[in-house]
Amino acid sequence: MQRHVTVGVDESTESLAAAHWAAREARRRGAELRLVHTWAWHPRPPASVPADVSERRWAEQTLDRAVVSVRSAHPGLRLVDRLVADSPVDTLLEEAGKAELLVLGSRGLGAVTGFVVGSVSQRLVARSPSPVVLVRARQALADEHLPAPDGISPEEIPQTPYRDVVLGLDTSRPCDELVEFAFAAAARRDAGLRVLHAYRVPAAHTVDDTSTPTPAPELLAARERAVVATLRPWCDKFPGVPVVESVVRERAATALVQAATGAGLVVVGRRIRDTPLGIGPHVGPVTHAVLHHAGCPVAVVPHP
Repeated sequence: MQRHVTVGVDESTESLAAAHWAAREARRRGAELRLVHTWAWHPRPPASVPADVSERRWAEQTLDRAVVSVRSAHPGLRLVDRLVADSPVDTLLEEAGKAELLVLGSRGLGAVTGFVVGSVSQRLVARSPSPVVLVRARQALADEHLPAPDGISPEEIPQTPYRDVVLGLDTSRPCDELVEFAFAAAARRDAGLRVLHAYRVPAAHTVDDTSTPTPAPELLAARERAVVATLRPWCDKFPGVPVVESVVRERAATALVQAATGAGLVVVGRRIRDTPLGIGPHVGPVTHAVLHHAGCPVAVVPHP
């Protein structure tokens, strides 16, 4: 089966930014890019559909515009487009099951506020069997690279280094899928990997169930050792990836959003778990906060 990256497109600017980000990622992976657009007939078409155009024709034009834009910017990239008359969630979940990666646009509210994840994106992130990357509007090639000297665009100097990849790591429940995704993303970009572990000290934290509180330096040292031990086999597997570990006493969501400043990609996890009847899948509070407030693309990796 052909390896591919899938991106869901519509008429929005964030969708087009996601399509171009997905095209760059597909090229980095040596994979095919699939652009998918869904549509449905409505008795009263949405205001975004011109009065003199049918909904199907408008859907065709929307997909065509995205295809033309991506082809012109990424010549030679293997590209397939698909127009589907069905629910966007059902269609993209089906596509995600066959793709290496699903890419979606997220409506941004500015550099400080960050993402607003729409209902479709939120359901896809919570249910996708493959990793999902959310991309903000106006995210461009230059945003993936460090600033070039004298304001020269990375398009003019392709060797301009990529910005770091940031990984949020929970050492109490580390998972191979999440760590490997982050290392591989950094390796494909020849970028550095910043691994962040944040922790909070419980009010009654003790050693060996005694009444003696754990000294702060000892607790920090234990956390640092756990991070190093978790990463050691991955550093051996990806020897070319420079890794910087940070262990901070802070709320994980706050620390990751701060770490996203100046990063090219933030990688967080979503635990796959059964939920009570009537309660849909969810992404967890830390991932939810990062999706809403990070200032760069966010990859959400499902794991057991």
